[in-house]
Amino acid sequence: MTDLAARKTPLWQAIASALTEDIAEGRYREGDKLPTEAQLAERFGVNRHTVRAALAQLVDAGLVRTRRGAGAFVTARPTDYPIGRRVRFHRNLLAAGRTPDKRVLTAGEQVSTPYIAERLRIAPDAAVCYYHGLSLADGRPVALFESHFPAQRFPALAEVLRRTASVTAALAEYGVTDYTRAATRLSARAADATQALQLELKEGDPLLFSEGINVDSDGRPVEFGQTWFAGERITLTLGED
Repeated sequence: MTDLAARKTPLWQAIASALTEDIAEGRYREGDKLPTEAQLAERFGVNRHTVRAALAQLVDAGLVRTRRGAGAFVTARPTDYPIGRRVRFHRNLLAAGRTPDKRVLTAGEQVSTPYIAERLRIAPDAAVCYYHGLSLADGRPVALFESHFPAQRFPALAEVLRRTASVTAALAEYGVTDYTRAATRLSARAADATQALQLELKEGDPLLFSEGINVDSDGRPVEFGQTWFAGERITLTLGED
């Protein structure tokens, strides 16, 4: 097998991505019945077994449900998640009509890596507070996140984050009443075994990876965050706020 063949996207995965895009763009709305397996097979030029594998992927992602003898129906559309000057998980999910929740996995302090220190504009061996967790929408995991904060400026922040489970509320206790996004980088990743387990995905499923730096009103970095979004449950949108 050639390297090119080894990297080729499976047909069922490409079909699942195309149908996810159709749902995200509103071609099929919640409650709508999808075309039959035969119709989808004709549309994509594949056999019905391949279509079934694609639909199974959408069922696993929580976007579609199937009923024997009735077909496949849209249960949800991917959640729109704005990436702008102010990225607020709780507000974004509420605006999308979802119920937000967070599960704190771990929080504490450690010595910064040079990569994180550069983004927070601190000394390479300075201490940082780390905050790792799982973001949920309607009780379903949609993202894994890791955030780092300058520990000297925010002493005992890990304890506050564990108590509040909110970056906005925690920073407010240190006098940072507002912060904005200074930089964002987006890329595509494949879920590794651990990420797949936590996000209730299959290993190799698509993730949207975001890196962002948040700054206070004086332009000083207060947070460097990395987030792995479940690709078929979240649609990242760009805006001003």
